[in-house]
Amino acid sequence: MFGRLFNYLLDTRDRQRINIALSKGAAMMQARNIDLKHPLSWEFSGFSQNGEDGILDVLRKNLLKNNRYFIEIGAADGIENNTGWLLVAEKYNGLLIEGSAQLVERARRTVVGYSIGAECHNMFVTKESVRDMKAMAMHHDPDVFSLDIDGNDYYIAQAILEGGFRPKIFVVEYNSVFGPERSMTIEYQPDFVFTKAHSTHLYYGVSISGWRKFFERYGYRFVTVDRNGVNGFFVAPEFFEESFLGEVRGLIFAENQYQYKKFRVSSEDQFALIADQKFVFI
Repeated sequence: MFGRLFNYLLDTRDRQRINIALSKGAAMMQARNIDLKHPLSWEFSGFSQNGEDGILDVLRKNLLKNNRYFIEIGAADGIENNTGWLLVAEKYNGLLIEGSAQLVERARRTVVGYSIGAECHNMFVTKESVRDMKAMAMHHDPDVFSLDIDGNDYYIAQAILEGGFRPKIFVVEYNSVFGPERSMTIEYQPDFVFTKAHSTHLYYGVSISGWRKFFERYGYRFVTVDRNGVNGFFVAPEFFEESFLGEVRGLIFAENQYQYKKFRVSSEDQFALIADQKFVFI
């Protein structure tokens, strides 16, 4: 009895969050003054934590072809992530992957029902489990692929691209603690959890320079990072007009504003706190 009541109250709160995200996103979307050359003007946030919803909106509208399908690894409860707007507002089909069984259950009770072709699976993604994810996916060239697991992102992205996926738009989280020039990532650990890896919670992920070298090897083009210094955006150029991509002047690097607010020092001083950890240079 208590469990059902708790879930009812939780679902009610989550539906309120969805309505707020839709209203906020619609207002911010309409308030933009878009300049296709400058991605900072594209940003808006409905379900995304930063300006990802807006950047993805402009990139999707410039695709030469689409399948209206997304994949997100690290989807949380489906409400506060990079593909919530696609699922709820745009009725995209897609695959949500999340390591927390509790968050997956919440997503299934709320956002998944907005699209007949949406699925949410509980999986802690490793290099080996990418094969299972490929079997789950309806498309291996989704319009949008979002990767945000605060850890082995580099190695998972490598397994994704070498495993036969070719996303049109690839969104990845970068760790600004490495600064704009260091090309590096953490050592691979199958059971990596960033909250346990280091007391500062700064030892995780990939530098933006590392991501740019990585994606260039696979024929992707860098577009921009968001103004809050959290995500990098890359595209497969064959799905876009060169007249569009060639004119884009994206932001190269931004400090992660959440980490800056927490530590009150620059990324260089933040890096000094984890400089004794093990890294892999890209």
